[in-house]
Amino acid sequence: MLCPCCSGETYSNCCKPYHDGAPTPTALTLMRSRYSAYALDKANYIVITTHPKSPYYEKDRKKWKQGIREFCQATQFLKLEILGYGEDWVHFIAHLSSGPLNEHSLFEKADGKWLYLRTVE
Repeated sequence: MLCPCCSGETYSNCCKPYHDGAPTPTALTLMRSRYSAYALDKANYIVITTHPKSPYYEKDRKKWKQGIREFCQATQFLKLEILGYGEDWVHFIAHLSSGPLNEHSLFEKADGKWLYLRTVE
């Protein structure tokens, strides 16, 4: 199976190791693996890769995971387009069944791990 992140690699050689616990080496890798996690309904991965300082972080993890799962199950993840990236940011378009999501995301390292922080306004 090709990886949902549109890298052209197989899932087992691309995002699966990160979903299984390997640390992501870059913000771009984290962003791609989070897209794949959404596409594959891996709510726990989204939760554990979100920075506690993120405005999307929720203390009630059960409720948070349920909301993520509902979004994943109601959405088809069609394609990921990377428009640009730097050390701690990624600008991308996620093509979803509900329409394109154009986002410029910021990431931050915490305890040596890349985490999603927030969207740039």
